Amino acid sequence: MKVAVAGSSGLIGSGLVPALQADGHEVVRMVRGAPSGHSEISWLPGEGILDPKALDGIDAVVNLAGTGIGDRKWTDERKKAIVDSRVGGTRLLAEMMSKLDDGPKVFLSGSAVGWYGYETGPEVLSEDAPRGKGFLADVVGAWEAATAPAEAAGVRVVLLRTGIVLSTAGGALAKQLFPFKLGLGGRLGSGQQYLPWISLADEVAGIRQCLTDQRLSGPVNLTAPKPVTNLEFTKTLGAILHRPTLVPIPTLPLRLAFGPQMVKEMLLGGNRVVPVKLKEVGFSWRHPTLETALRDILA
Repeated sequence: MKVAVAGSSGLIGSGLVPALQADGHEVVRMVRGAPSGHSEISWLPGEGILDPKALDGIDAVVNLAGTGIGDRKWTDERKKAIVDSRVGGTRLLAEMMSKLDDGPKVFLSGSAVGWYGYETGPEVLSEDAPRGKGFLADVVGAWEAATAPAEAAGVRVVLLRTGIVLSTAGGALAKQLFPFKLGLGGRLGSGQQYLPWISLADEVAGIRQCLTDQRLSGPVNLTAPKPVTNLEFTKTLGAILHRPTLVPIPTLPLRLAFGPQMVKEMLLGGNRVVPVKLKEVGFSWRHPTLETALRDILA
């Protein structure tokens, strides 16, 4: 297939592009600057600029573009950037696809387990669970709704509801390693909030499955089959690193650095998300348990 990828330089995109090429697909990167050749497409999602002809002959689009959610304080300006970078670009792509006769027939659109909210406790959540409450749930709701024009035009749309991606190259695990190695790792809050995690290798494999498997459409949870609590994650990481994890992380400094809403939703909240649709199509996880994932990643 000829696959256009937006957000190809991010954590997931950097792993996905070479994997797609190894599968035999031709990858075209969507870039904000001038294209350097036939393997790039120029677009300006913030300004709604994309040449419709650029998607002619493209079989599928994978949109992973979006401003970082957990790296800065949620000011009003940052919140707007988080929403606009996801909704605007997704809508632009979906509308362009709906107007093309020889355009993409598959649209894999980035999404997140934030759809389910952060106050669901131990309730097991599959893809048919309703949208929860909170800023992230609202963001994901608007983000997914932006794909509607493509779906209405007959494009197979898959909403990649991604969990916490584990990798030493970036994301939550990379930020935690330094304090944990110093013996300063600990649970957050009660530690009973669930973390719907997935290794980067399985995230990439899951996207590849969604790309080619006609049985998959709509929301697909890209998470490991066994979510864990924050306390379980803390103990497992500490044991693998041979470091103590007895003292809870104080939340006051985190609230001051990132704001109370972000801490409440992303650090003290969680959801017990399970990947029912991937199980139904026989997807095989390289890292089905947290211990196998962390040992492999940290090796």
